[in-house]
Amino acid sequence: MATRLHAMGQPRYGNGFAPTMHPELLTLPSRWKKPRRVFVNSMSDLFHESIPIAFIEKVFDAISDATWHTFQVLTKRSGRLRSLSERLPWPRNLWMGVTVESIRHLSRIDDLRASGASLKFISFEPLLGSVPAPDLDGIDWVIAGGESGPHARTMAEEWAREIRDACVAQSVPFFFKQWGGWNNKARGRLL
Repeated sequence: MATRLHAMGQPRYGNGFAPTMHPELLTLPSRWKKPRRVFVNSMSDLFHESIPIAFIEKVFDAISDATWHTFQVLTKRSGRLRSLSERLPWPRNLWMGVTVESIRHLSRIDDLRASGASLKFISFEPLLGSVPAPDLDGIDWVIAGGESGPHARTMAEEWAREIRDACVAQSVPFFFKQWGGWNNKARGRLL
């Protein structure tokens, strides 16, 4: 995928998917005048172990400088998120989320709750197993969906319904993103 992106003229994928920082882009959001929702590092993880704390702090500072935008940060490395949480400035325009693919990763929710983010969300995507009745206390938003792509693993309908039902019971907004699969658009987005 990285090779394909690089071949399509995306020079920032020259290192493949090896963690690569682009500090020259940190001022870009300040130049956008119209408010946007920005998904930070959609194909990487800001809390990857190889990303220096100083760079993460610069990203948070850039978010603080562009208050008219909303920034979404999603991580699977919730332990590092938790360990750095007290050190980071938590701007109100930052939405912090963790990925929970199955019951095996439920501890990420506790790490998210321990963060200083004013808005916390969970992405149950790709949903790879049952997560019955997750505790959503302190969570502001939930996204669920299946895995997409040619080698996608199947998501069972009841797994998504369990999460949706937990959201309804705990008054947490729920968004069903996709069924997943190699042709995920064919099934639509209705749950």
